[in-house]
Amino acid sequence: MDLTAGPDLSGLIDATELHRFAEALLIHLVADGTVPKPPPGVTDVPGYWLAPAIDALVQIMAGQDALDALTRAARHDEARTALFLCLALALAGLGDRVHASWLATAFGDLSADRPVTPGQRAVWVAAARGAYGPAGKIFVLRRLDAVATPHESEPERWLKALLPGEPKVVIPPSLLDFPELAEIPALGVPAYAADRLARLRARCTEITSPRKPEPTPQPQAAGRKGVAMWPETEPLDVLRSLINPNARPGPLSSLTGHLLEDVQPGSDPNLAALALHVAAPVIRRAAEELADATRAVPPAEVTVPIMGHPIILRPDGPDPASIEEAERRIRSQALPPDPYPWLPQALIGISVLVLGLSFVISMLLAVGGLVIGGTGGLLLWRRRQREQAETQYIDGQLSELRELADRAVFALHEYARESAKRSEAATRDLAELSRLLRRGPRAA
Repeated sequence: MDLTAGPDLSGLIDATELHRFAEALLIHLVADGTVPKPPPGVTDVPGYWLAPAIDALVQIMAGQDALDALTRAARHDEARTALFLCLALALAGLGDRVHASWLATAFGDLSADRPVTPGQRAVWVAAARGAYGPAGKIFVLRRLDAVATPHESEPERWLKALLPGEPKVVIPPSLLDFPELAEIPALGVPAYAADRLARLRARCTEITSPRKPEPTPQPQAAGRKGVAMWPETEPLDVLRSLINPNARPGPLSSLTGHLLEDVQPGSDPNLAALALHVAAPVIRRAAEELADATRAVPPAEVTVPIMGHPIILRPDGPDPASIEEAERRIRSQALPPDPYPWLPQALIGISVLVLGLSFVISMLLAVGGLVIGGTGGLLLWRRRQREQAETQYIDGQLSELRELADRAVFALHEYARESAKRSEAATRDLAELSRLLRRGPRAA
């Protein structure tokens, strides 16, 4: 049952003044942790739980016996009365005056099959911040542990919540010169898993590390301004929805949805500590899978594109057959030689003929013959230059191919040496992470 849904006021006399006073009461609670005395007649609304609940709150905060008011309020609506008192006393910094039975009634039944109501979430938030002391936090933890089933969720969901914005590929130092090798699953997965496990350990360390104690609501003298300030809006919003029939409750979310939200970076540390404790089994399982992935033995051979050609690399060197095939393809990509140079040779032949005729007809023809012969010789020289340049380019490509293949094999040797260190680091990260998860939320 959602206790924050608008109450049924049918059959009651006008409660407008009571609602106005309740709104003013909340303002005082947030401002200085006090409750003004209700004007005469404001709480005289028979049959309505809020009137005696406010009387009970005023009496409890004054240190008086509120049994009669509590009995009258509970007779009309026990669940809303308990939720109202739990949240109002928490905002006032008097959570230690909340009875354990009120917490149980206010929190109600929690189920993994139903959304968490705004009222349950508000009590959850207040308890996580220590409003009800260690007993209140343990109460909420037990309720969450009894219902939450994070192990039924995919570990990947929890990893993405704890570590958002992860890189798709992690390039180890040994493969910096050959990032394409890191894209091969057999080589990239262990490095990615090791990096992810290290960041998971850092995130869990951040959640469970001791922090400077934050001021939590404590009993204070009336009029002490600021003692009931809360960074979360859930308790105050739920109180407003309880006292205002026209107020709409906040959005609903599943239990797992709240837990996943709480472990994300930037969330409240107290909520993150509780969520981490509840999700500890699935997080430990995810960490173990990551550690196992880092222990994968490097493959005996890999195929990697070098200069656009698939080359098989083994520890003893590049595969000769794949190198030869790549060299054949490089040579086949060379520019085909020019067809038979008939034009230059024809020009040279004409030049010889013209020179011969110049001795019979006129020596002026010799000049033309020399020009024609020079043109033919120039064309032959240019053809030879192109052939030499193409040969040098192909030789350079073949030399670069072999050099890159040898360097890639050396990078694989470095990767193999890193694998042992990576596995050892993952084992240490897993052991530390398991220790952090065993410590529980009170370590934070």
